[in-house]
Amino acid sequence: MPHPNLLHIDRAALVVIDIQEAFRDVIPDFDGFVSRVATAIAGFQTLGVPVIVTEQYPKGLGTTVGELRAVLRAERPPFEKTAFSSCGASSFVEAVANSGRSQIVLCGVEAHVCVNQTAHDLIDRGYQVHVLADCVSSRYDYNRLAGLAKMARAGVIESSVEMALFEMMRDAKYENFKEIQALIR
Repeated sequence: MPHPNLLHIDRAALVVIDIQEAFRDVIPDFDGFVSRVATAIAGFQTLGVPVIVTEQYPKGLGTTVGELRAVLRAERPPFEKTAFSSCGASSFVEAVANSGRSQIVLCGVEAHVCVNQTAHDLIDRGYQVHVLADCVSSRYDYNRLAGLAKMARAGVIESSVEMALFEMMRDAKYENFKEIQALIR
């Protein structure tokens, strides 16, 4: 049995938080950031792991960026919210609970606001929370770092796209290994 802090393919779900058009011009290296998130989405979907998407006030901030919509399989539409924590949307909380997953992997913006508050609320609800440090951002790096530090102090497990995907596969003999390997190169 793997260590309980390692991601398990049957227990994990990816949550993509608020990567919307309004952030395109204010997030540093937005294209690189979105590319890493697209890799995470594609990898999790390839492994059959659920992907849940949220949008913060899409009327004002726009929808999920096209680069990610192009990769997302239409499992369900994004959960709209006005609360900074995704857990402020009861439909999101219900979807996470109905997924049957106990490990929630977070990515998105902004690390110190919506991602941070979502992480804390998910921990409070009994989930093991992981954050893809290479797939969270904020307008200012000091806020991204503060968000990551606060989440770590609360028990969030810091990870990366490559780390997460390899933890879930566990072995180079995994059936989708070559496909995942091609994604991360």
